[in-house]
Amino acid sequence: MSTQRRAPSGQGPSRRPGSSRVRTTGTTRVQTRTRARPAATRRTVNVGSGPAKRTAAPRPRALTGRATVLIVVFVALALAYTYPLRVYLAQKSQIAQLEAEQASQRKLITAKTEELAKWRDPEYLKARAREEFFYVLPGETPLLVYNDPVAAAKEAGKPVATTPDRWYDTLWNSVQAADAESQN
Repeated sequence: MSTQRRAPSGQGPSRRPGSSRVRTTGTTRVQTRTRARPAATRRTVNVGSGPAKRTAAPRPRALTGRATVLIVVFVALALAYTYPLRVYLAQKSQIAQLEAEQASQRKLITAKTEELAKWRDPEYLKARAREEFFYVLPGETPLLVYNDPVAAAKEAGKPVATTPDRWYDTLWNSVQAADAESQN
């Protein structure tokens, strides 16, 4: 029994030119002989006929059929996932915005609750009534102070400080004074 060699791919025995193979079909044995490479495809050396002629090897295709199908599948998947991804991101930003609004409203509710607690306090109510409406308790004498510097200066016997004229009044007075001089 002879040892069979396997091809590098592991598919079966390798065939060499000139080797024979025996095949059994039922009860008869058929022997086939593989042929060697034809002479036209063998390489020959160009001796003495000048420089060797360069031949262009066929370029392998850039994309095989499988690679093209795989790229098409990836593009289809990417296009199929873009709309749901966009919707997801839009909803996520909307949720973040609503959470921020909710937090600001919670702060507002807390502030209003604190203010309501102040207004329920009777002492706070009395203080606010005195400030805003000038309320006094029975037996108290209200004292109102008005800010009137002109009247205060007159009562004190001091000269009244006049406010300077507005610029356009000064300008108009100078025009009238110039007109009065020209008529004289």
